[in-house]
Amino acid sequence: MKRYAGVVACIFVYFIAIAGGMIPAKESRADAMDDIQSRRAIRVAVPKDTPPFGAENQYKSLEGFDISIAKMISLELGVKLDMVPLASAERIPSLLNHHVDLVISSLGKNPERLKQIDFSQAYAPFYLGVFGAPNLDVKNAAGLAGKTIAVLKDSIEDVELTKIAPPAAVIKRFSTSKDAEKSYLQGESKLLAAGNVLISAFTKEQAESTQLKIVLKDSPCFIGVNKNETALLNKINTMLSSIKKNGMLNVNAQRWFKAPLPDSVLHSGLE
Repeated sequence: MKRYAGVVACIFVYFIAIAGGMIPAKESRADAMDDIQSRRAIRVAVPKDTPPFGAENQYKSLEGFDISIAKMISLELGVKLDMVPLASAERIPSLLNHHVDLVISSLGKNPERLKQIDFSQAYAPFYLGVFGAPNLDVKNAAGLAGKTIAVLKDSIEDVELTKIAPPAAVIKRFSTSKDAEKSYLQGESKLLAAGNVLISAFTKEQAESTQLKIVLKDSPCFIGVNKNETALLNKINTMLSSIKKNGMLNVNAQRWFKAPLPDSVLHSGLE
Protein backbone atom coordinates (compact mmCIF):
# COMPACT_ATOMS: atom_id res chain seq x y z
CA MET A 1 0.00 0.00 0.00
CA LYS A 2 2.87 2.35 0.76
CA ARG A 3 4.08 1.76 -2.81
CA TYR A 4 0.81 3.19 -4.22
CA ALA A 5 0.48 5.99 -1.69
CA GLY A 6 3.23 7.98 -3.39
CA VAL A 7 1.58 7.58 -6.82
CA VAL A 8 -1.77 8.77 -5.48
CA ALA A 9 -0.08 11.74 -3.83
CA CYS A 10 1.60 12.71 -7.09
CA ILE A 11 -1.70 12.57 -9.02
CA PHE A 12 -3.36 14.68 -6.33
CA VAL A 13 -0.59 17.28 -6.52
CA TYR A 14 -0.82 17.32 -10.35
CA PHE A 15 -4.53 18.14 -10.34
CA ILE A 16 -4.02 20.81 -7.69
CA ALA A 17 -1.36 22.33 -9.96
CA ILE A 18 -3.73 22.40 -12.95
CA ALA A 19 -6.47 24.02 -10.85
CA GLY A 20 -4.04 26.63 -9.63
CA GLY A 21 -2.74 27.39 -13.12
CA MET A 22 0.79 26.03 -12.39
CA ILE A 23 0.50 23.54 -15.27
CA PRO A 24 -1.48 24.48 -18.39
CA ALA A 25 -4.38 22.12 -18.98
CA LYS A 26 -4.75 20.72 -22.49
CA GLU A 27 -7.15 22.74 -24.70
CA SER A 28 -10.45 20.91 -24.76
CA ARG A 29 -11.49 21.98 -28.25
CA ALA A 30 -9.87 22.76 -31.58
CA ASP A 31 -10.38 26.09 -33.28
CA ALA A 32 -13.63 26.76 -35.13
CA MET A 33 -12.22 25.94 -38.56
CA ASP A 34 -10.99 22.54 -37.37
CA ASP A 35 -14.37 21.86 -35.74
CA ILE A 36 -16.20 22.71 -38.95
CA GLN A 37 -13.97 20.52 -41.08
CA SER A 38 -14.18 17.64 -38.61
CA ARG A 39 -17.98 17.59 -38.52
CA ARG A 40 -18.19 18.48 -42.24
CA ALA A 41 -20.82 21.09 -41.44
CA ILE A 42 -21.03 24.74 -40.45
CA ARG A 43 -23.70 25.98 -38.04
CA VAL A 44 -24.89 29.48 -38.88
CA ALA A 45 -27.28 31.68 -36.91
CA VAL A 46 -29.68 33.24 -39.42
CA PRO A 47 -32.76 35.49 -39.13
CA LYS A 48 -36.16 33.81 -39.12
CA ASP A 49 -38.55 36.74 -39.49
CA THR A 50 -36.54 39.69 -40.81
CA PRO A 51 -37.15 40.14 -44.53
CA PRO A 52 -35.30 40.73 -46.79
CA PHE A 53 -32.42 39.34 -44.70
CA GLY A 54 -34.17 36.08 -43.86
CA ALA A 55 -37.71 34.81 -43.47
CA GLU A 56 -39.91 31.85 -44.38
CA ASN A 57 -41.35 31.77 -47.89
CA GLN A 58 -44.65 30.22 -48.95
CA TYR A 59 -43.03 26.79 -48.88
CA LYS A 60 -41.86 27.23 -45.26
CA SER A 61 -38.23 27.43 -46.37
CA LEU A 62 -35.91 30.21 -45.29
CA GLU A 63 -34.83 32.68 -47.95
CA GLY A 64 -33.26 36.12 -48.08
CA PHE A 65 -30.00 38.03 -48.42
CA ASP A 66 -28.39 36.49 -45.32
CA ILE A 67 -29.55 33.00 -46.29
CA SER A 68 -27.81 33.39 -49.66
CA ILE A 69 -24.57 34.47 -47.97
CA ALA A 70 -24.70 31.50 -45.58
CA LYS A 71 -25.09 29.15 -48.56
CA MET A 72 -22.14 30.76 -50.35
CA ILE A 73 -19.94 30.28 -47.29
CA SER A 74 -20.84 26.61 -46.90
CA LEU A 75 -20.04 26.04 -50.58
CA GLU A 76 -16.73 27.88 -50.20
CA LEU A 77 -15.78 25.66 -47.25
CA GLY A 78 -17.11 22.51 -48.92
CA VAL A 79 -19.27 21.55 -45.95
CA LYS A 80 -22.95 21.10 -45.17
CA LEU A 81 -24.93 24.13 -44.04
CA ASP A 82 -26.86 23.84 -40.76
CA MET A 83 -28.96 26.98 -40.45
CA VAL A 84 -30.08 27.92 -36.94
CA PRO A 85 -32.96 30.45 -37.07
CA LEU A 86 -32.70 32.75 -34.04
CA ALA A 87 -34.29 35.87 -32.64
CA SER A 88 -32.03 38.94 -32.44
CA ALA A 89 -31.38 38.59 -28.69
CA GLU A 90 -30.24 34.97 -29.11
CA ARG A 91 -27.58 35.58 -31.76
CA ILE A 92 -24.49 36.56 -29.75
CA PRO A 93 -25.16 34.26 -26.73
CA SER A 94 -25.44 31.30 -29.13
CA LEU A 95 -22.12 32.23 -30.71
CA LEU A 96 -20.36 32.67 -27.36
CA ASN A 97 -21.69 29.28 -26.18
CA HIS A 98 -20.42 27.63 -29.39
CA HIS A 99 -23.91 26.55 -30.38
CA VAL A 100 -23.21 28.20 -33.75
CA ASP A 101 -19.99 28.94 -35.64
CA LEU A 102 -21.10 32.20 -37.27
CA VAL A 103 -23.81 34.82 -37.02
CA ILE A 104 -25.14 35.96 -40.39
CA SER A 105 -28.23 37.80 -39.26
CA SER A 106 -28.32 41.54 -40.07
CA LEU A 107 -25.81 42.05 -37.25
CA GLY A 108 -24.58 45.58 -36.60
CA LYS A 109 -21.23 46.43 -35.03
CA ASN A 110 -20.82 48.59 -31.92
CA PRO A 111 -18.17 49.02 -29.18
CA GLU A 112 -20.02 46.79 -26.70
CA ARG A 113 -20.27 43.90 -29.15
CA LEU A 114 -16.63 44.35 -30.15
CA LYS A 115 -15.67 43.45 -26.59
CA GLN A 116 -17.43 40.08 -26.99
CA ILE A 117 -16.87 38.93 -30.57
CA ASP A 118 -15.02 39.70 -33.79
CA PHE A 119 -16.58 40.93 -37.01
CA SER A 120 -15.94 40.35 -40.69
CA GLN A 121 -15.76 43.17 -43.18
CA ALA A 122 -19.16 44.72 -44.01
CA TYR A 123 -21.29 42.52 -46.26
CA ALA A 124 -24.84 43.93 -46.23
CA PRO A 125 -26.42 47.38 -46.47
CA PHE A 126 -28.49 48.79 -43.63
CA TYR A 127 -29.06 52.51 -43.77
CA LEU A 128 -31.58 55.31 -43.41
CA GLY A 129 -31.93 57.71 -46.30
CA VAL A 130 -34.03 60.16 -48.23
CA PHE A 131 -35.50 58.59 -51.36
CA GLY A 132 -37.23 60.08 -54.38
CA ALA A 133 -37.78 59.88 -58.12
CA PRO A 134 -34.61 59.56 -60.24
CA ASN A 135 -35.32 62.82 -62.07
CA LEU A 136 -35.73 64.81 -58.86
CA ASP A 137 -32.71 67.06 -58.35
CA VAL A 138 -31.61 66.40 -54.77
CA LYS A 139 -27.90 65.84 -54.25
CA ASN A 140 -27.46 67.10 -50.69
CA ALA A 141 -29.31 68.60 -47.73
CA ALA A 142 -29.62 71.98 -49.47
CA GLY A 143 -31.60 70.29 -52.22
CA LEU A 144 -34.37 69.48 -49.73
CA ALA A 145 -35.45 73.13 -49.64
CA GLY A 146 -39.00 73.51 -50.88
CA LYS A 147 -39.52 69.74 -51.07
CA THR A 148 -42.14 67.76 -49.13
CA ILE A 149 -40.64 64.81 -47.25
CA ALA A 150 -42.73 62.05 -45.67
CA VAL A 151 -41.31 60.41 -42.53
CA LEU A 152 -42.41 58.32 -39.58
CA LYS A 153 -42.90 60.66 -36.62
CA ASP A 154 -40.26 60.46 -33.85
CA SER A 155 -38.34 57.72 -35.68
CA ILE A 156 -34.55 57.71 -36.00
CA GLU A 157 -34.92 58.86 -39.59
CA ASP A 158 -37.08 61.75 -38.36
CA VAL A 159 -34.37 62.78 -35.90
CA GLU A 160 -31.59 62.54 -38.51
CA LEU A 161 -33.64 64.32 -41.17
CA THR A 162 -34.47 67.17 -38.79
CA LYS A 163 -30.75 67.68 -38.11
CA ILE A 164 -29.90 68.40 -41.74
CA ALA A 165 -33.10 69.73 -43.33
CA PRO A 166 -33.03 73.44 -44.25
CA PRO A 167 -35.82 75.66 -42.89
CA ALA A 168 -37.56 75.69 -46.27
CA ALA A 169 -37.99 71.90 -46.31
CA VAL A 170 -41.52 70.69 -45.62
CA ILE A 171 -41.35 67.65 -43.33
CA LYS A 172 -44.63 65.74 -43.17
CA ARG A 173 -44.63 63.47 -40.12
CA PHE A 174 -46.92 60.41 -39.97
CA SER A 175 -47.94 58.14 -37.10
CA THR A 176 -47.17 54.94 -39.06
CA SER A 177 -44.55 54.05 -41.65
CA LYS A 178 -47.35 52.79 -43.92
CA ASP A 179 -48.93 56.23 -43.94
CA ALA A 180 -45.60 57.88 -44.74
CA GLU A 181 -45.00 55.36 -47.52
CA LYS A 182 -48.51 55.93 -48.91
CA SER A 183 -48.02 59.71 -48.99
CA TYR A 184 -44.86 59.24 -51.04
CA LEU A 185 -46.20 56.59 -53.43
CA GLN A 186 -49.35 58.62 -54.13
CA GLY A 187 -47.29 61.70 -54.90
CA GLU A 188 -48.47 63.79 -51.97
CA SER A 189 -44.85 63.92 -50.74
CA LYS A 190 -42.00 64.20 -53.22
CA LEU A 191 -39.51 62.44 -50.96
CA LEU A 192 -39.55 59.67 -48.36
CA ALA A 193 -37.18 59.39 -45.39
CA ALA A 194 -36.95 55.71 -44.52
CA GLY A 195 -34.72 52.66 -44.20
CA ASN A 196 -33.49 50.71 -47.20
CA VAL A 197 -35.32 47.66 -45.81
CA LEU A 198 -38.65 49.45 -46.28
CA ILE A 199 -37.75 50.30 -49.88
CA SER A 200 -36.87 46.65 -50.53
CA ALA A 201 -40.53 45.78 -49.89
CA PHE A 202 -41.65 48.00 -52.79
CA THR A 203 -42.91 46.41 -55.99
CA LYS A 204 -40.49 46.24 -58.91
CA GLU A 205 -42.11 49.27 -60.55
CA GLN A 206 -42.08 51.30 -57.32
CA ALA A 207 -38.44 50.44 -56.65
CA GLU A 208 -37.39 51.37 -60.19
CA SER A 209 -38.98 54.80 -59.79
CA THR A 210 -37.30 55.38 -56.41
CA GLN A 211 -33.68 56.39 -55.92
CA LEU A 212 -31.52 57.05 -52.88
CA LYS A 213 -30.82 60.79 -52.67
CA ILE A 214 -29.16 61.32 -49.28
CA VAL A 215 -27.84 58.87 -46.67
CA LEU A 216 -29.01 59.93 -43.22
CA LYS A 217 -27.41 57.19 -41.13
CA ASP A 218 -25.28 54.28 -42.33
CA SER A 219 -25.05 51.10 -40.23
CA PRO A 220 -23.91 48.21 -42.45
CA CYS A 221 -24.12 44.59 -41.34
CA PHE A 222 -21.23 42.28 -40.46
CA ILE A 223 -20.73 38.55 -39.91
CA GLY A 224 -20.09 37.68 -36.26
CA VAL A 225 -17.25 35.31 -35.32
CA ASN A 226 -15.94 34.29 -31.90
CA LYS A 227 -12.76 35.96 -30.64
CA ASN A 228 -9.40 34.50 -31.74
CA GLU A 229 -10.88 32.40 -34.57
CA THR A 230 -8.35 33.80 -37.04
CA ALA A 231 -8.49 30.99 -39.61
CA LEU A 232 -12.27 31.13 -39.93
CA LEU A 233 -12.40 34.94 -39.97
CA ASN A 234 -9.72 35.16 -42.66
CA LYS A 235 -11.56 32.62 -44.79
CA ILE A 236 -14.82 34.58 -44.49
CA ASN A 237 -13.14 37.89 -45.36
CA THR A 238 -11.35 36.38 -48.35
CA MET A 239 -14.65 35.05 -49.69
CA LEU A 240 -16.44 38.38 -49.14
CA SER A 241 -13.66 40.27 -50.94
CA SER A 242 -13.96 37.85 -53.84
CA ILE A 243 -17.73 38.18 -54.29
CA LYS A 244 -17.45 41.97 -54.05
CA LYS A 245 -14.85 42.04 -56.83
CA ASN A 246 -16.68 39.59 -59.13
CA GLY A 247 -20.05 41.30 -58.64
CA MET A 248 -21.90 38.40 -57.01
CA LEU A 249 -22.59 40.36 -53.81
CA ASN A 250 -24.04 43.22 -55.82
CA VAL A 251 -26.31 40.82 -57.70
CA ASN A 252 -27.53 39.50 -54.35
CA ALA A 253 -28.19 43.06 -53.16
CA GLN A 254 -30.11 43.94 -56.30
CA ARG A 255 -32.30 40.88 -55.83
CA TRP A 256 -33.16 41.37 -52.16
CA PHE A 257 -32.79 45.13 -51.59
CA LYS A 258 -33.69 46.28 -55.11
CA ALA A 259 -30.68 48.59 -55.03
CA PRO A 260 -26.91 48.34 -55.57
CA LEU A 261 -24.55 48.08 -52.62
CA PRO A 262 -23.47 51.40 -51.10
CA ASP A 263 -19.76 52.26 -50.97
CA SER A 264 -19.69 51.61 -47.21
CA VAL A 265 -20.23 47.92 -47.98
CA LEU A 266 -18.70 47.55 -51.41
CA HIS A 267 -15.34 49.07 -50.43
CA SER A 268 -15.15 47.59 -46.91
CA GLY A 269 -12.14 45.31 -46.78
CA LEU A 270 -10.98 46.30 -50.27
CA GLU A 271 -8.99 49.42 -49.36
